[in-house]
Amino acid sequence: MTSAQVNSGVALVTGASRNIGRAIALRLAGLGYDIAVHVGKDLASGEETAAEIRALNRRAEVFSADLSDPASCKALVSNALSAFGRLDVLVNNAAVRPESPFEEITLAEWRQVMALALDAPFFVSQAAVAPLSRSPVASIVHIGGLTGHTGAQHRAHVITAKAGLIGLTKAMAHDLAAKAIRVNCVVPGLIETARVGGHAAQPAHHAKTANLLGYRGGADDVAGAVAYLCAPENRYLTGQTLHVNGGAYLP
Repeated sequence: MTSAQVNSGVALVTGASRNIGRAIALRLAGLGYDIAVHVGKDLASGEETAAEIRALNRRAEVFSADLSDPASCKALVSNALSAFGRLDVLVNNAAVRPESPFEEITLAEWRQVMALALDAPFFVSQAAVAPLSRSPVASIVHIGGLTGHTGAQHRAHVITAKAGLIGLTKAMAHDLAAKAIRVNCVVPGLIETARVGGHAAQPAHHAKTANLLGYRGGADDVAGAVAYLCAPENRYLTGQTLHVNGGAYLP
């Protein structure tokens, strides 16, 4: 996938401190976007992302926000606007993906996953509608999950949230088309990433899933798909779900 350089623009990427989020932020910076780097608490990792963006001669600012709090979601967008003065692209990447047997998932665990993986994209996107509607290249990209389509053991909360994100993508595409805001979803699958806290263990369902290409993808593969959807020359794409999984799932 190739994408043309933009003359100028600002992208907000949630969960941009590492892995897929960082790769997305760097890819968009390479296309000419300045980047609002969202982190939860890990400001040091966020600053590492920002330093790499600045090395590409793009501006980067780091913003910490608790996306489980609707007020913090709105404040994140407001703070990004105060810093950059505009918003052209929003990538809702932040999420948590715990694993627990169905009967052991607590209400608190259920609500935490829903808050970060489904509610936060809703609230951040809602806050971003006004500034995005002023952009000539407005684009929102949600980051979904393979198991939201295939199912898996011990992930009832994650699967439910990621499946809901597909519905949210379609609904937003309908509602925001009149404002010239495109809304799409990228669904990664079988992607090699460093686990939070440095743990190397991959999710249990990965061991049971194969793909046609025979190897795991990388964060850059997901970032390329996001860049493709955000590129101005692809402005005829909205309401779509783009799977990046090496052929592990064929919709």
